[in-house]
Amino acid sequence: MARIIGSVGMSHVPTIGVAYDKQKWDNPAWAPLFRGAKPAFDWLEQKKPDVLVILYNDHLNAFFYDLYPTFSIGAAPQHDVADEGAGRRPLPMLPGHTEFATHLAEQLVADEFDMAVFHDRPLDHGVFSPLPLLWPHEGGWPGKVVPIMVNVVRYPLPTPMRCFKLGQALRRAIHSYPEDLTVAIIGTGGLSHQIHGERTGYNDTDWDDRFLELIEKDPMQLASMKLVDYVRLGGAEGAEVIMWLAMRGALSDDLKLVHKSNYLATTTNMATMVLEENNVHVPSSGEIRHGNPQTVGIEDIEGTYPFDIPTGVDKVRINRFFWNMRLPEARAEFSADEQAACEAAGLTAEETRMVRERDWIGLVRYGTNFFVLEKFARLVGETNLEVYAEMRGETFDEFMATRRVPDAR
Repeated sequence: MARIIGSVGMSHVPTIGVAYDKQKWDNPAWAPLFRGAKPAFDWLEQKKPDVLVILYNDHLNAFFYDLYPTFSIGAAPQHDVADEGAGRRPLPMLPGHTEFATHLAEQLVADEFDMAVFHDRPLDHGVFSPLPLLWPHEGGWPGKVVPIMVNVVRYPLPTPMRCFKLGQALRRAIHSYPEDLTVAIIGTGGLSHQIHGERTGYNDTDWDDRFLELIEKDPMQLASMKLVDYVRLGGAEGAEVIMWLAMRGALSDDLKLVHKSNYLATTTNMATMVLEENNVHVPSSGEIRHGNPQTVGIEDIEGTYPFDIPTGVDKVRINRFFWNMRLPEARAEFSADEQAACEAAGLTAEETRMVRERDWIGLVRYGTNFFVLEKFARLVGETNLEVYAEMRGETFDEFMATRRVPDAR
């Protein structure tokens, strides 16, 4: 059973990563920041959580405005470091936890939080700015992460109260996981700063101190505020501290403040806070939930193959192969040499066989989503109706004879 041991709140300023990579730990300008982070590092080293659930925002490095979800959870088996324009930082790949992330997504959606799911996008400084200061990573990270991306970039943003309620739902979802895991919640962002317009460089350290006190002692006061209040008090980009509210919502009210610090050097007041559960909640058997409660029994429906998160993660290569058939160049490459196109996509021998034999039902059973498969069907000259018939093991005429209007071809 999964248990939440506490949380770390920490700023994710990109210059922290620059200073870290340049080993400016003892530089007078940066030493206060690194000293302030060390107690959080020590706390995590002592507690040794199996998983960090990290609440962060993407800074238009993995997502763009054409599709920027309000809440999205990462389910990859490992997460890469986003190149933000200056090259990839020298950090190891970050292990994910697909099974745990899948469970959280299922339970959050069942709890009416409409989570997007990603598993093939890198994580930017929203995660990798604070993380090296919190976890040792020489030769690999000591545990796994489940990243939860929150939109604090493009309005409409989720309300402060919605973020707090997300944290509460996250707590329920974590406690319902049936396997033994210890979990720490990481909230990132802020504190006060604004980095656009004539107000660039704005800070209010009095507000920052007040925010840190309230996040510990009275988070509902913060949750009840409006986003405009956060912008007015902490700057436009400082409103991203609503992600700390999601972190705080995942905790109980029986907490111990282990550490708190903040340091303003340039444009962002950089903070670190550690909150520890005084009595770690051990979930009862009644709290445990297995799988998606909306689909219990779906596996018993004959001839039906639901496409879920683990399937999408595990079979991403062949699904992308078919998805790419919407592109003229991919269609031309396949038409010119089927075997070479399959090899270029990294398909296995069995995957290649199914592609070349047009084994529609085999591909569906294997984990291919029909809505990418139909793009391939168009390329090879088969209609959806013809594919339907072949999946059922019937001739086209036999299948059409079962339709209400057999001549609707």
